[in-house]
Amino acid sequence: MLDSKTIEIVQSTVPVLKEYSKQIGKRFYELLFEKAPDLYNMFNQTNQRRGIQQEALGYAVYAAGEHITNLEAIKPVIERISQKHRAIGVKAEQYPVVGETLLQAVKDVLGDTASDEIIEAWGQAYGYIANAFIELEEALYEETESQPGGWEGYRSFYIDKKVEESDNVTSFYLKAKNEKGIASYKAGQYLTLAANVPGEKYTHIRHYSLSEAPGKDYYRISVKREDAHDGAPAGIVSNYLHKQVQTGDTLKFSAPAGDFVLDHSELPVVLISGGGGIGIGITPLLSMLNTIVEKQPTCKVTFLHASINSKTHAFKEHVAQLNRNNENVTSFICYSSPNEGDRLGTDFDKEGYIDLELLQSVVPSKEAVFYFYGSIPFMEAILKALRRWDIPNERIHYEVFSPVAILGEK
Repeated sequence: MLDSKTIEIVQSTVPVLKEYSKQIGKRFYELLFEKAPDLYNMFNQTNQRRGIQQEALGYAVYAAGEHITNLEAIKPVIERISQKHRAIGVKAEQYPVVGETLLQAVKDVLGDTASDEIIEAWGQAYGYIANAFIELEEALYEETESQPGGWEGYRSFYIDKKVEESDNVTSFYLKAKNEKGIASYKAGQYLTLAANVPGEKYTHIRHYSLSEAPGKDYYRISVKREDAHDGAPAGIVSNYLHKQVQTGDTLKFSAPAGDFVLDHSELPVVLISGGGGIGIGITPLLSMLNTIVEKQPTCKVTFLHASINSKTHAFKEHVAQLNRNNENVTSFICYSSPNEGDRLGTDFDKEGYIDLELLQSVVPSKEAVFYFYGSIPFMEAILKALRRWDIPNERIHYEVFSPVAILGEK
């Protein structure tokens, strides 16, 4: 445990680190890649260019400092980051260099404001926090590798088939290269791809939600092709998968990970996904929906999906068929910009967006468990609606693939 003087120094200096968090994050990664350029292979370079990981690091530092005496308060952040660390292969021996670099970045940004006493206190705090991560991650590694079909690191899978789900979404069916069994997973989890894209200097790491119910002899991920838009470049990995990877090709993935998972409670379930614009929100929720249909046929589930129109609406017929064939399933579709051929009442149920009024009119009872996923603005809107509806936090679940793991708290 940390002594009272160290705790006092850390907590009193949190506001300063919070104010300069972006600068500290930026300086940290500059220094880290100078010391260990191989780490470029472990970090998402697109997020680096956008400044997302730099912001996330700063957020994690001051959040940990604020809750240094009660890390349980940020347990969701710790668990989510630990799952990502296990997925990309972060090991205990890498923590010291990260700690040294972080303290150097703080000193570089804050200058004389960061006295030796402050740096020493934050060094002790970092060691305390790092140990919490290391213990959790070691347990995750052991659990992952020891389970039936489990493995450590990255394993080769070949593309058994590619299926176009919409104009910009394609599913990839993955089978183990060595034909051995594969680890099961919980609905809502993801695979992590290490992609060696032709022409790219470093390996690109991406997380892709599993879009099928567990228990099959294959994995399925469904990837949205990210085209260039509003000055943002096209997605390197998504375009590589769509345009270059073919049936029979081999890709490397780490074992399933993630803490955004279906909880088999007795309450009805509400699944809310946003897709068609930036990102694709339907994939983990589709895995949950398929799982409920296969394994919980008495569980009432309401599935709401928002898309731009029918061209960007992935898995439209699949969900419609589940709605027709299963009494426990109700689906509802919103299009923000329907095409001329999209018919209200047939292709979609509402023009516009998912909001509180719609939720209250479609969901049979607020006594339900809510899961949602999509772009950050989409999820912030859904979270705000659910809180206005007085849904308790323990019945609200969401996933943020952005490194900043908690909505509304940046």
